[in-house]
Formats: sequence, structure tokens, C-alpha cells
Amino acid sequence: MPEGMFDKMPSVSVTLSNGESFDLFEYYPDEISFSESEFIGLTVAEARNLKTQKDFIYIQS
Repeated sequence: MPEGMFDKMPSVSVTLSNGESFDLFEYYPDEISFSESEFIGLTVAEARNLKTQKDFIYIQS
């Protein structure tokens, strides 16, 4: 977790097969977590959907 209220949240950074790199999204690490292997072979839309799915599961718990 970030130390202070205005500290940057953790983010998922991706590198596409064409070499383009960018931050895909930020997340709350006390609610959900990710491993690198979960993103291998996913499209950008599928990777964003993975976060949505994990958020949904967390909210329902």
C-alpha cells in the first residue's frame, strides 16, 4: 500500500508484441493482486477485463 494518501498506487505496466510499453491500470493492493504470468498472451482488452473480474469478485466477498 502507498504510505500516504497522495502516493502513487501500484500499476500494471505492459509491453506489447510491437514493443510499445505503457501503464495499463492502477489497483488497490490490499484488495486484489496480480502475477506477471496472468497477462501473458492477453490482449489489452482482456487484461483490463481481468482487473474488472478481480474487482467484481472482491466486491462480492
